[in-house]
Amino acid sequence: MASPNDIKKGTVINLNGDLWVVTSFQRVSPGKGSSFVRTRIKSLATGKVVENNFKSAETLTFETVNNRKMQFIYSDADSITCMDGQTFDQVMLSKDMVGEDMKFLKEGLDVTVIMHGDKAISIELPLKIQYTITQTEPATKGDTASGNVLKDATVDNGMVIRVPIFVKEGDNVLVNTETGDYVERVAK
Repeated sequence: MASPNDIKKGTVINLNGDLWVVTSFQRVSPGKGSSFVRTRIKSLATGKVVENNFKSAETLTFETVNNRKMQFIYSDADSITCMDGQTFDQVMLSKDMVGEDMKFLKEGLDVTVIMHGDKAISIELPLKIQYTITQTEPATKGDTASGNVLKDATVDNGMVIRVPIFVKEGDNVLVNTETGDYVERVAK
């Protein structure tokens, strides 16, 4: 048993038989009353994200998980497959487990697979991923008159993002995986 004061980002908690991973936390000490830990947790079974407060006096069950660096190799109708580059072991995860992160996946992407025992329960993406712009409209004269102007662009995995008007087809860009926003253009 562990105390909520031991919570860190990435901690896996067993709540009522379901596994939840802590995505963010904040320790709060109000002037009156006991302190507590405000958390944002994600269900590893469903991908649902909820906010939960744990009183400092509570006891929690932390689960032991292993993080394995793997490479996303392909997806089919309802699952994805990742492979360990050293051992060539392959693991499958359902698309429901991956959730919203599916849109960021592209062949050959290095991800962290979270393992509970010998079962893959979730993936963790890098904070920024590089993509190549495959389709976007060219900038037209006069577009910059209104300041920070964005346009739609399709990247090499089919995802559509908003980019500044100076970005053109063939450019490499970084995308933030937490927000889905354009970060910067990358030199080739």
